[in-house]
Order: sequence, then C-alpha cells, then structure tokens
Amino acid sequence: MKHRLLLILLWCCSTCLMAEEWGIIDVSVANTRQLPDYGSEQESQALLGMPVRVLDESHEWLQVETPDGYVAWTLAGVVKRVSRSELTAWNTSPQVVVTSLYGTVLAARNPKSAMVGDVVGGDRLRLLGKRGKYYQVAFPDGREGYLHRSLCQPIEKWRATLKNDPESILRTAYSLTGVPYMWGGTSPKGVDCSGFVRTTLYLHDIIIPRNSSQQALKGQRIEIADDFSNLEPGDLLFFGSRAEGGRKERVVHVAFYVGNMRFIHSIGFVHEGSFRPSDPNYDAYDLGRLLFASRVLPYINKEEGLFTTDRHEFYR
Repeated sequence: MKHRLLLILLWCCSTCLMAEEWGIIDVSVANTRQLPDYGSEQESQALLGMPVRVLDESHEWLQVETPDGYVAWTLAGVVKRVSRSELTAWNTSPQVVVTSLYGTVLAARNPKSAMVGDVVGGDRLRLLGKRGKYYQVAFPDGREGYLHRSLCQPIEKWRATLKNDPESILRTAYSLTGVPYMWGGTSPKGVDCSGFVRTTLYLHDIIIPRNSSQQALKGQRIEIADDFSNLEPGDLLFFGSRAEGGRKERVVHVAFYVGNMRFIHSIGFVHEGSFRPSDPNYDAYDLGRLLFASRVLPYINKEEGLFTTDRHEFYR
C-alpha cells in the first residue's frame, strides 16, 4: 500500500513539474507546426519575448501552448526554456515593445554594424538602458544589442499611450496593407485571414483566439442588415457556408469591417474590399459567402479568450 501511495505521489509530482515547464520565444517570429516535422503543415506563429507553456518534446522539437491557447510544435532552438519563477522575472523586467513593423537589433550603436537579430511589430525584449538614439536590449537567451529608439517603446509608456478604439485599431490594420498571405502566419512577415486579425489586435496588446472559427464565437454576434447600417467600424465579419441540408454553419474567413460597406482582410495579401457594386474593389465572391458579424472590442478583458497581455496568466 505504501509503495502504491509513493508511486502515486511521484506521478503527481512529475505531472506538476511538467505543467510548470515554460519557455520564451527567442527569435523575431517562430513558426509552429502541426507535427514535430519540417514537412508538417504550419499552424501558427509566436513572437519574440512571448511566453509559451511547454507540453512535450520530441528530438529537436517542443510542443508548446501560446497565450491564445493554441497548441503546436516548434523547434527547441527558438525557445529559451525557463522555470515559472524565471518567466515571472522576464515578465516583470523592464522591456521594450517593437512598434515598427520591421527592425534590426545591432551589435553596436551604428547602423552599419553587424546584426544580432531581426524584430517585427509586437516583439518584446529586455530593456537594459538608454544609449543615445538607441536602447540597449537583450534577447531571452541573453544576447545583447542595440535597437533604435524610433522602432520601439518601453512597455509602460507604450501601454500608457496605446489606444484601443476602433479608429486606432483600423489604422494599424491598414498599416499592414500589402503584407503577403501566409497560411499559419500571425506576424508582419505574413498573415492568413485570422492571423491578420490576431496580429492587428496583438499590436494593441490584445490576445484573441487564433482561428476564424474560434474568433466567431467571441463577443456579440450580429446578423447583418441589408444596408449594413447596424454594423460599426472595427466589427469582425465572418464568411463561409450557411447551415443547410443538415450541415452546420461553417466559418472559414474573417475580416475587419471598415464602414461604408467596406472591409479589410488578407487574401493573397492584405487589402481593402467593398460590398458596394459601384466601387472598383467590389468583391462579389466574399459578399456571396458573408455570414454574420461580431462586435468584440467592448468585451476585451470581460470575456474568456479576449485579454490584454497584462491580464493574461502567461504574462504574469
């Protein structure tokens, strides 16, 4: 009996230890895949400085959970593995947030110096100090370099000045115009449709579920009026196939509603479309598969799955 209790205790302890395995993304953009294999389909991406929960490992691969609850595999070499206390130390350390879509961390305070690593919008690095026109920064693995101050902001200042109103969020969405479509992309290097929504909102410190079918379940569902008069800029539009013939409704695409029967989304690349036949960018195809809208912005930090990072357990 004692032997059995000891085995149970050891199993429980090992389970607790596994649950407490964490990591911090150590490159500008980490691709995550369905299986631990280079040829496996890309599922999503995680950004520099992002905390992840480590669930499993297989050779050079780690199975991780990102803050949006998505589980996939990524290369172990792009993750700095840490304890919960080390993750808390990272989260509470002075940091900068990259506010430019693209940038470079340099080895010296000289634009011609060697590159330590690249960065994209939403990346986070440890702030070591201010050096003239640069911030001295560190990656999770301890690599140090210099990032021009025009490309980033200290996280406290960023949060204090950040606006999460529809106009500001749509301005960010339009700043991604031309970014190419990439299946599984959730960064300025490439976005799929739901990745475009997720990236836009993450640049405003907002975490939303990864896929369009998951996003469609959040906020207030709105059945769209014929003239679109009941929609507001910033609402999410969902597209797919309607429930009929015993089949369930299926969401396969998402976009931001802009107003005046216009929207912005990622198909081929990020661009604006219109539901108005007289407009040159009229999109009959997407009008034909339009299902409904959802208003999510009023529900940030009020509904499960819609968080700002300062309210999310991974970032504490």
